[in-house]
Amino acid sequence: MPSLSSSLNLGDVCILRLSALGDVCNLVPAVSALQKQQPEINITWIVGRVEYNLLAGLEGVDFFIYDKKSGLKGMRELRKAIIAKRNGKPFDVLLHMQAALRASVLSRFIPAKRRIGFDAKRAKDNQRWFVNEQIPANPNTKVGHGFMDFVDYLGVPKTEPVWNIPIPEADQASAQQLVAGLGQYLVISPCSSFRKRNWRNWENFAGFAQVIDYAKQIYGLDTVIVGGKSELEKNATAQIIKYSQSKILDLTGKTNLKVLLAVIDKAELVIAPDSGPIHMAAARNKPALGLYATSNPKRTGPWFDTYVVNRYPDAVAKYLKQPLTALSWGQRVRSPDAMGLITPQDVIEKLDLIATDLDLEKSTGFKTNES
Repeated sequence: MPSLSSSLNLGDVCILRLSALGDVCNLVPAVSALQKQQPEINITWIVGRVEYNLLAGLEGVDFFIYDKKSGLKGMRELRKAIIAKRNGKPFDVLLHMQAALRASVLSRFIPAKRRIGFDAKRAKDNQRWFVNEQIPANPNTKVGHGFMDFVDYLGVPKTEPVWNIPIPEADQASAQQLVAGLGQYLVISPCSSFRKRNWRNWENFAGFAQVIDYAKQIYGLDTVIVGGKSELEKNATAQIIKYSQSKILDLTGKTNLKVLLAVIDKAELVIAPDSGPIHMAAARNKPALGLYATSNPKRTGPWFDTYVVNRYPDAVAKYLKQPLTALSWGQRVRSPDAMGLITPQDVIEKLDLIATDLDLEKSTGFKTNES
């Protein structure tokens, strides 16, 4: 590791991390740590188009958007834009924070003196071929926490995570208007983004409804359901509403990312599978009730995982028939049935824990039925 002192001067820093929503959320504390150490630092972030919509306006950061669909042509155009804006001056440091082949190829179009990537174990898709420095190994760490390993490598002291993702006043007002009339509420985002053979959704719609009804009857919490415009998400919301006895505010497909962040900001807690909104909850300091079975929350869970439902060990035992110690870190359980190991009672128990920590007033009893 380079020997660096309190008079640290990193020069101009470029971050390469295109996706996904949860990951870019978890990278923001690393940016904040750099800015705290060196307030005058110039940071540029190469990011995906969708992810930029969440991060736009992040103080002290210049963004360049790369559209994955643009291929090599887009990479060449990005290089021209960077060179033009910087008058041909290369970045002093490139933090290559996405170990994927497309991102690594893109990194070669970014002029930089130092190119820093992950350690050998985390440098997937031969990322080591595209960098000239690697951070030290840090086995069995969370993906989000791993971004801070780059900061540590640069000699920046560890600090408490700070998220300063801005929400424009217009989006705050839109969120306020959408939830007007509600009392205290929780947010449910039932679906993660679709990935082949990567089953992360809890498709127990009656179970979601049972949690919603319990939250309303016991704690007086209203429910807001959020999501995108896909048929999968619309169907999930419709099914949950069908099974629930409570009035639900359906915002599926009705918010942009900034408005969604504002809706989360006004909520008491968020319930979601391994997906962007569970990390957005952590970014707004809201209890993140994550639902995990096919992925290990100790690797992909929210920054603060006190309230996570973790059925990953059970899924490993049932579907992989191996002890956890025999698996590679972060290995997924490729079974469409694994998330079914989560029960409504699992979620309700975490909800009760959150309610106790938030000191929510409790009313009359409610009997649950396993489904």
